[in-house]
Amino acid sequence: MTRQQVLDLYFMDARCKLIELAAFLDRVDRGSGEADFRLSAFKEAMRHLADGEPKRAEAVLLSFSDPTVDPIAKAPGKGAVGAWPGAAQ
Repeated sequence: MTRQQVLDLYFMDARCKLIELAAFLDRVDRGSGEADFRLSAFKEAMRHLADGEPKRAEAVLLSFSDPTVDPIAKAPGKGAVGAWPGAAQ
């Protein structure tokens, strides 16, 4: 596809998602208390969007991922939280 075709097809959806992200960050900013590792991972992921480097989707995904290769003995919780706690360390 040409850039014009990509813009014609996907721009409105991407625009909507960007507005939703801005609203999410506004809600986080208005909240009280301290943020946890998820916000740090989110901000790191957003930096990849702005850097202009290729493979942004991969870089964003990896900013949320656990890079370790050794298995752990027991999962720390019942469900996924969407970001690796060690990224904030």
